[in-house]
Amino acid sequence: MEDFSNNILLEASHITHEFDYPLFEDISLSIYPQQTIAITGQSGTGKSTLLHILSTLLKPNSGEVSIENQNIYNIKDSKQTKLRREKIGIIFQAHYLFRGFNAIENLEVSSILSQEPISQELLQRFKISHVMNQQIGELSGGQQQRLSIARVLTKKPKLIFADEPTGNLDTATADEVMSEIFDYIKKSNGALVLVTHDDNIAQKCDSIYHLQNNRLMKVK
Repeated sequence: MEDFSNNILLEASHITHEFDYPLFEDISLSIYPQQTIAITGQSGTGKSTLLHILSTLLKPNSGEVSIENQNIYNIKDSKQTKLRREKIGIIFQAHYLFRGFNAIENLEVSSILSQEPISQELLQRFKISHVMNQQIGELSGGQQQRLSIARVLTKKPKLIFADEPTGNLDTATADEVMSEIFDYIKKSNGALVLVTHDDNIAQKCDSIYHLQNNRLMKVK
């Protein structure tokens, strides 16, 4: 693997956050090109919240997050939006597809905003090329999730943040989809931060961190 150790994509420093109760404190994390990271932990420990903080969606109570040397919570909203549009892809547990559009129109939105073409090869590998003219409500849950992931990959982001991305997929399809994501990360010199309860998927990542007792501990 090529050495990208001097080129940090994302750096989180001393992140602390709480709602009505403390979630986590003093979390620091550096993420490099071609790196895949899994964050595990019991429900309620703050895994999704941490993912939202790292991906520009939620400002932490304290600490800093920088993407390509830009403090993402210390820049104008317009710059943050541009950063999110051009550099970041977020895969949620819920697919958040546009229900008034059909499948191909959902992909076209991403393609137009990013000025990147839709990959027919990707649609075939995700086994959704035959549903492109169907409305979102006509698709199965697994098809909707695969379409949602394909929409993110169409953007060609540098950083992908994924929250239980395979929760609606059977084991075989989940493995195929994650293999595609891992392959994309390596080819694009991007990085993946993955929240998952699936130990099989977590073990395929380069590093695993466990969120417990308000701390993020590296276990792999």
